[in-house]
Amino acid sequence: MRSTISVRHSEITPLLRERADAVVERLAELSPHALEATVVFDEGPGGPAVEIRLHTRGRKVLIGTGEGADHRTALDRAEAKLRPQLIKASQVRTRTRRVPTRDA
Repeated sequence: MRSTISVRHSEITPLLRERADAVVERLAELSPHALEATVVFDEGPGGPAVEIRLHTRGRKVLIGTGEGADHRTALDRAEAKLRPQLIKASQVRTRTRRVPTRDA
């Protein structure tokens, strides 16, 4: 799976980049259909924020956002919001069309 880390209006440490990669790998293990992940670190008026976008097969995009006192806390909160979405998406069964049988 391909992952991209972007930073807006601030700087992050290499250690935080490695942590973001580890979070993306953990989330990818929950979804066998994950194709690409994007992590965006932002410093806005509300404080540090992180958004994780996970693209899966079927043009489905799952998004988790988090805000906190620092980027690490925001990253943990974004992961916590995205995890239930991935679990739910992996449990959804595909509908199968039943073919009526003929009684002879």
